[in-house]
Amino acid sequence: MKIDLSNNPMKLIGQVYRTSMRLVDGPLRALGFAMGQLPVLVALKKSGALSQAELARLAQVEQPSMAQLLNRMERDGLVLRVPNPDDKRSQLVSLTADASRLMPKGKAVMEAASRQALTGFTEEERDQLLALLLRVNANLDRAVGERES
Repeated sequence: MKIDLSNNPMKLIGQVYRTSMRLVDGPLRALGFAMGQLPVLVALKKSGALSQAELARLAQVEQPSMAQLLNRMERDGLVLRVPNPDDKRSQLVSLTADASRLMPKGKAVMEAASRQALTGFTEEERDQLLALLLRVNANLDRAVGERES
């Protein structure tokens, strides 16, 4: 498929994202995961139990969107909610044992896709790509911060 960048690499970044999601979507779904859940799953794996507000901040989504996502994840047996001992008005969200057991397989799916995407790249090229994408991301984060302030 020929991609017309029209001198705008952001279009290609979007295309790369969509193609990579097509590559991992099926294998992740077979494990019971969805792409939109990955930021939550990873945050809970790294940090343990977190509040809905903390998860929304980490995933960079609005609270109502996070509430809907957590409802679906709870329904699907991926997370559970327990009262927050420090704040009786809120709940803490944590991974279920089933989700924790499946996380390494999900990580393997993502790592395999990354290896496929970077096939033929030298270590220097990988480092350069990472450095450039980090700069793009920093520029976008700065622009969002300016817009929100």
